[in-house]
Amino acid sequence: MFRPGQTVRVNLAGMRVGTVVFHAAVTDALGTIVRQTSEDPPRYLVRLLFSFKGVNEVEVSADRIKG
Repeated sequence: MFRPGQTVRVNLAGMRVGTVVFHAAVTDALGTIVRQTSEDPPRYLVRLLFSFKGVNEVEVSADRIKG
């Protein structure tokens, strides 16, 4: 569905990554697909354009990504 290097928008609202909790306003974080991490369900590692409290990569399901 998505390919490495593709620029995407990621909905991080309500997600917890380590000690960082993303609030409802983080619905369009810009990033780049690094690789697919799972096929069923499809999940991707995304490198964010900006760091949020030290978090610059997140693993998210395909339904949270817009191409």
